[in-house]
Amino acid sequence: MQKKSQKIAFAIAIACYIASLGCIGAVAYYGNQLGSESPIVAAFASSIVFFLGCGIVLHVIGKADLPDLRHK
Repeated sequence: MQKKSQKIAFAIAIACYIASLGCIGAVAYYGNQLGSESPIVAAFASSIVFFLGCGIVLHVIGKADLPDLRHK
């Protein structure tokens, strides 16, 4: 059973995946406009790695079957 916090983590993971897709589009656009050596392109490329990493971690947290650790 997923807790509310896991559902929030999964929703943020989806948002991170979407943000990484936006960064891929920005790299493609600015790579053609400014060239691949531009610092703007490098910043968007590193943002792809960041958002994908965050998305993967939050995806795993959101879908994990966590036990109830409350003291009874």
